[in-house]
Amino acid sequence: MIDEELKAILVCPACKGNLIFEEIRIICQACRKAYPIRDGIPVMLISEAQPWTPGA
Repeated sequence: MIDEELKAILVCPACKGNLIFEEIRIICQACRKAYPIRDGIPVMLISEAQPWTPGA
């Protein structure tokens, strides 16, 4: 589980967009990148991001 204070300050490293937090990934709606969460730790590296499409 990611701390609420951390959620409040995180932005997408690629475009500085707002994020949506899911159980296993963090999604940027602006640039459509999905960042993994591994062992409760968000991996906010552009090189680790996967393309995201709504509903996927």
